[in-house]
Amino acid sequence: MSNEIRLAFAHPSERAEATSGSDPLDRISLRDHIVEVEIGAFQAERGATQRVCFNVVVEVLPTNAAVADDDVDRILSYDKVTEAIAFELAAERLNLLETLAARVADRVLLEPQAQRVFVRIEKLDRGPGALGVEIVRSRKAHLLPVETLVDEEPIKPRVVYVSNEARNSENLPGWIDQLEESGVPLILCVGAPDVTAPQTSQDLTQRRVDLLAIEQNAWMLAARDKRCVVVDTRTELDWAMKNGQICVWAPSKIVLDAVEGPDALPSDPLGLASWFAAEMQSEAFWVIGDADVTAGDTASRYVAISQKSL
Repeated sequence: MSNEIRLAFAHPSERAEATSGSDPLDRISLRDHIVEVEIGAFQAERGATQRVCFNVVVEVLPTNAAVADDDVDRILSYDKVTEAIAFELAAERLNLLETLAARVADRVLLEPQAQRVFVRIEKLDRGPGALGVEIVRSRKAHLLPVETLVDEEPIKPRVVYVSNEARNSENLPGWIDQLEESGVPLILCVGAPDVTAPQTSQDLTQRRVDLLAIEQNAWMLAARDKRCVVVDTRTELDWAMKNGQICVWAPSKIVLDAVEGPDALPSDPLGLASWFAAEMQSEAFWVIGDADVTAGDTASRYVAISQKSL
């Protein structure tokens, strides 16, 4: 076996050593860190966890002074690596190992000492062997210097639930006009159409059918006003909010990909929209039209709007 092939399957620490420059860096490593997680693009991988193994090597600036002082606060702790993995796993359900590896690498590189990171992630339960990816990222190539990083304030939209009666009203464009005047990013939510969705005998498939029914209604709302655009991903929502676009939320992807999904079922569209408003850190959650807002729904978050007063 050639040296190149051997290195391709070797631990990332050997690859780091083989590709080090004339000014070698120190290295810390995390080996065979196994986590049970729900991940994967295939339907069979949804609703079930599988073992995923992480091997990470981080090249860091020499810490001679820290070693001499025996001061843990002056080094890059191993905990920072496991915390980066845990943070990205908790942030969002992902389909691709490639995406997870890139996000873990970028988070590790936020640490001032980290200069280059090798991340190998493998699924252990998808076949007779380990299936995985390995990436390498460097601060110079992928990140701004740490001192130039600036945390952006999260955009807090106004989430508005639109009943079917309000969606069909001739006053809908006027209500959107008034909501748009505030200058606050606007995301509209709807429930299912008035017609009954197809029924299945399984909870998981019924959930998907009911979510798709809501998305059909989202397209019906968008057809009423050309300013409205149906959006189904967080990335698109963030872009739209920054660019003044009015969104209609199509819930399937965000709901199904959520690490901690909503307690509300699609059959409770107001509860689902309330969960989404909380996920988006909305500055207000409004309801247009008739809707059953109960005291148990944290009523202070709701502003019920009658069709005559708006």
